[in-house]
Amino acid sequence: MKKVIKFISGGLLILLVSAFTVTKTLNNGYKIGDVAEDFSLKNIDGKMVSMADYKNAKGFIITFTCNTCPYAVMYEDRIIELNKKYAPKGYPVIAIMPNNVAVKPGDALPEMKKRAEEKGFNFPYLLDEKQSVYPKFGATKTPHMFVLGKTNKGNVVKYIGAIDDNYKDPSAVTTKFVEAAVDALLKGNPVPETETKAIGCSIKV
Repeated sequence: MKKVIKFISGGLLILLVSAFTVTKTLNNGYKIGDVAEDFSLKNIDGKMVSMADYKNAKGFIITFTCNTCPYAVMYEDRIIELNKKYAPKGYPVIAIMPNNVAVKPGDALPEMKKRAEEKGFNFPYLLDEKQSVYPKFGATKTPHMFVLGKTNKGNVVKYIGAIDDNYKDPSAVTTKFVEAAVDALLKGNPVPETETKAIGCSIKV
């Protein structure tokens, strides 16, 4: 009987530890209101890019994306449109490729450059080569969106999640989460919906 109790207690302890670990993992990364650290990552043209380079920016639309995820591919045109619409207003898009290229060779820098040229990317497409940036943001999917607002404290996280509510069909979208967030910030209003669930492929480590 004592052995059974010990076994149950041990099993319960393992479950509790596992639950804590999962919770801890889910809670990693920036939260709404956190100040995002700057980064310096290699662009497809070989130059290093950081948020500090954008002296006149009012904020940023950061997307973690890649070549090989079908969800990311479906959103490429919409990301191009986001930059076309909001970069002139002070909210440029910065795209970051977070995958381990040893696992996904189709996401290596030469392939990133090829894809950007094919699609006509109008924003920097950076490689998180050491996979050190995406964990700070808490990105888990491609695509995973973060809207930052520039303040006296730094670049504050204002929105985290999906681009909109329909990845399959742009014409069926009813809510454009990123656009709503940026529009609100441009007007000096609170972001209407600060967090949504990112839909996409898991980041490959």
